[in-house]
Amino acid sequence: MQLIGTALYLYRPRRPDATCYAQPIMQVLGNIVGLRVQTASLKVGEQGRRYDPGPLRAVAALTVDDGGVTGWTAEGERVDDVHHRDHPHTKYRGENGISVGFTAHYVTMRGHFGEHLIDGIAGENILVSGNRMIGLSDLSRGLLIRRRGTLVARLQALVVAEPCLPFSRFALGGVGDASSEHADIKAALIFLREGRRGFYAGYLGAPAIIRMGDQILLP
Repeated sequence: MQLIGTALYLYRPRRPDATCYAQPIMQVLGNIVGLRVQTASLKVGEQGRRYDPGPLRAVAALTVDDGGVTGWTAEGERVDDVHHRDHPHTKYRGENGISVGFTAHYVTMRGHFGEHLIDGIAGENILVSGNRMIGLSDLSRGLLIRRRGTLVARLQALVVAEPCLPFSRFALGGVGDASSEHADIKAALIFLREGRRGFYAGYLGAPAIIRMGDQILLP
């Protein structure tokens, strides 16, 4: 076996005297360990806006479609996400209908800012387990979601979710003013960039249900 880039290739001969060929095997990143929707904006206030994680709600499953996500509780209750394109008070901008984060990034953020940055508090819809940092270059071919050996969805066109001032102040424990020129805020914004804060993703195709425990792979 040889690791090439982010994919594992297994070399097998077609027959004993044949030239070997490469058959790609998808790389497993981890499993879905958190599903959440934002029932309202997490950035509140008019002057000096602040980050409030109160509207975050954990759910058992998500429907993903080309407009974003819709949450479902274990009891079957529907929970609408404010970033869905069809929400009456939508915060949809075209690229932010679905958001993805990674537990390894939270470990790094807690090490830098403190224990108050618990898994999921940044507000991503899908939280993936794992022990390595993920960069945008890793996601150039999207993400696959698999359940019991069957692919159920493919997320694509991933982009970095750039950190905002209110979340940066929250990460710092509320210190600093609302200006990106404040030294602490500027440093926090830089630290949270390049996907550490998370990613946005798109989706095309028929609506699909994803659940806790589903496997996340790189194609």
